[in-house]
Amino acid sequence: MAMLEVKNIHTYYGNIHALKGISLEVEKGEIVTLIGANGAGKTTTLRTISGLLKPRQGTVLLEGEDITKYPAHELVYRGMAMVPEGRGIFAKLTVNENLDMGAYSRTDKAGIEEDRERVFQLFPRLKERRNQVAGTLSGGEQQMLATARALMARPRILLLDEPSMGLAPVLVESVFDTIQQINKEGTTILLVEQNATMALSIAHRGYVLQTGEIVLADTAENLKQNEMVQKAYLGME
Repeated sequence: MAMLEVKNIHTYYGNIHALKGISLEVEKGEIVTLIGANGAGKTTTLRTISGLLKPRQGTVLLEGEDITKYPAHELVYRGMAMVPEGRGIFAKLTVNENLDMGAYSRTDKAGIEEDRERVFQLFPRLKERRNQVAGTLSGGEQQMLATARALMARPRILLLDEPSMGLAPVLVESVFDTIQQINKEGTTILLVEQNATMALSIAHRGYVLQTGEIVLADTAENLKQNEMVQKAYLGME
């Protein structure tokens, strides 16, 4: 049984048919990436999976359970967390308070503190700034915080939306190293990323979206060798 299964999802914004029958699977322990141009439907796919948007048709299954009907906050209790595009941190709260917000679904105080130390090991910079107001952090630090906050919910599957957006190249590599580390520690990952080269370098498999439809699905290695992917997304002629 797949960790996550999306079956024939149709999502609309008003009368605009944004997703036209998307189907995909993420197996336990995988990093799966969605790549595509701006407006292809990548973020809409994540928002639909995470309960922020309701599809008009189709189902989303988490470990075999139909979660299509659940609101986003309920899915956190069921093991899914999302790092949204643009980070969405609580700018007026401190780093520590943001991490507390990430753990709102939990009551195990000892476990929460254990996970706080775990994310501080993943992101030592956040430990240094634990009492700093989040809105004063750099872009890279805010991305670290958004990811750390999601991990505080102890998700089995993590949805990441454009984690490298707006970051300096030197930080991008660090972000992707961390994503791999999170995956190695047991978290399944569905990654939406504009930087297809980096995404395919760490993913096990990938899906290519064009105007709300999946046009290619393959291993990351095969997608890197695909002529259409090379020309459209990897900057090769």
